[in-house]
Amino acid sequence: MGLLHHLLSRTVSTPSKSHHLLFTQFSHQFSTSFLITKTPKKFKKKRKKKESPRTKLVQTEPNLISHFESILTRDAHFRFLTKTKEYLSKQPQQILRLDDAGKLHQPLGFPRGRKVLKSILRHPLILQTYRHSDNKIWVGFTDFMDQLLLTESEIANRLERQRVDVVRKLLMMSANKRIPLSKIYHNRLLFGIPEDFRDRVVKYPDYFRVVVEEDGKRILELVDWDSSLAVSALEREFLVDEDKVKRAFKFPVKHGKLLELDFEDERKLNLLNTLPLVSPYSDGSKLDMWTLEAEKYRLGVVHEFLSLTLEKRAYIHNIVEFKEEFSLTKHTYQMLLKQARTFYLAGTEMNWCVFLKDGYGGDGELVDKDPQVVFNERLYEYADMQELESR
Repeated sequence: MGLLHHLLSRTVSTPSKSHHLLFTQFSHQFSTSFLITKTPKKFKKKRKKKESPRTKLVQTEPNLISHFESILTRDAHFRFLTKTKEYLSKQPQQILRLDDAGKLHQPLGFPRGRKVLKSILRHPLILQTYRHSDNKIWVGFTDFMDQLLLTESEIANRLERQRVDVVRKLLMMSANKRIPLSKIYHNRLLFGIPEDFRDRVVKYPDYFRVVVEEDGKRILELVDWDSSLAVSALEREFLVDEDKVKRAFKFPVKHGKLLELDFEDERKLNLLNTLPLVSPYSDGSKLDMWTLEAEKYRLGVVHEFLSLTLEKRAYIHNIVEFKEEFSLTKHTYQMLLKQARTFYLAGTEMNWCVFLKDGYGGDGELVDKDPQVVFNERLYEYADMQELESR
């Protein structure tokens, strides 16, 4: 017993390096410190999840402009109507089997997993279902909608020359004065261009030439430059209200504090850096991409692009499709966001819509309504009716 006590007391009082290492390994292997230092999951503070650009809104209070935001709400409300109208119009006899329609949630614009019949029944004046001789249920337009489509066709015929000029201006803005026909077709509703425009262009050989490339892609080329069309909306406005156009875009001069300028002198200096305007009908592809002049050009292009649209607005996918033709960059969103005097961006960071503010009055109504816009608004009214109101 005395020997054992002697050995133990010696070990404790003069621990060797080997003893210390064994003790450390032993204590780590059987450590109970986690009982004290670990915080139970239920008491852990949750990290705030970063909002996705898919859902993060571009604008928040107090910068929201309600009448612009309400237009996007209207777009969402009538997405099924507008997409189904386009899809059905291109089908043989303008009909579609209900079973097939149920598989086309994206082309028809109804939510995935929902019954398409529910969306059809929301618009009884526009769409109807009926049982065909094959005992299958089919979807088609009502007789009332057929009459509306005839009216829309008349509008397209009446405004054909006006739409032709819009396409000519788009070609004149493009880098090589040529745009794939498919791009114009994909964005035709934006400009009021009719469904059969690809067939109509052959009627205007003095303006357009269709070139088929080796891969089969059809390219629309400009035949003749028209100086009278190469005047932007901003340049026309400049002749009427010079000060207003000078204030359209803001390009602050980066100058040192040593200048000690007062407000008025700084405003005049900034004004010098705002002008002159760079015409969107000049060749922007030759500009140094990151210069102030190139940014003025790109802003002018987007401004003119929006001025040519029916509703003086466009979504990101509309603008991105012409990125190469108009020498735009991936920073278009940030560029437009800085110019709040002229543009209003709504929606989410991933799916934003840009409005040309001057195209709208204080009440949120378009200053100039194209006949196609008037027709669309009437269609929306009918689409929300369960039956025709007696006059």
